[in-house]
Amino acid sequence: MSRRSNAEKKIGKPDPIYRNRLVNMLVNRILRHGKKSLAYQILYKSMRSIKQRTKKNPLSVLRQAIRRVTPNVTVKARRVGGSTYQVPIEIESAQGKALAIRWLLGASRKRPGRNMAFKLSYELMDAARDNGNAIRRKEETHRMAEANRAFAHFR
Repeated sequence: MSRRSNAEKKIGKPDPIYRNRLVNMLVNRILRHGKKSLAYQILYKSMRSIKQRTKKNPLSVLRQAIRRVTPNVTVKARRVGGSTYQVPIEIESAQGKALAIRWLLGASRKRPGRNMAFKLSYELMDAARDNGNAIRRKEETHRMAEANRAFAHFR
């Protein structure tokens, strides 16, 4: 076991327009090849699109989408006695939020459509309404954890 102390958690900076750390986390995950300004453009265009379509605050739609996609449990592969078991484990909120952002972006990238801003806006609106591919991914993870509940004692 390591004698070094645990690394302290870094708190992300808020983004310039909405002054929200969640938006900045999303921008950092959209980021490709170090083009942060393009990631900001994509997110802000999608937020504008959400505001036009739903007539609601886009930040509240984003929060609701992430809250609905965030999983409570996940499965982790664990080798015991020569066989591998999918062991369900509860995950903390920071890890759950990171998974939710990853799933939302993955689902929006796979969507057919014109550009990433529109695809992201539609996926966020779908997730806020409790449907879409990211929600399906969460439900699939929960089903897998429920099916493998018998192996929970291997934690």
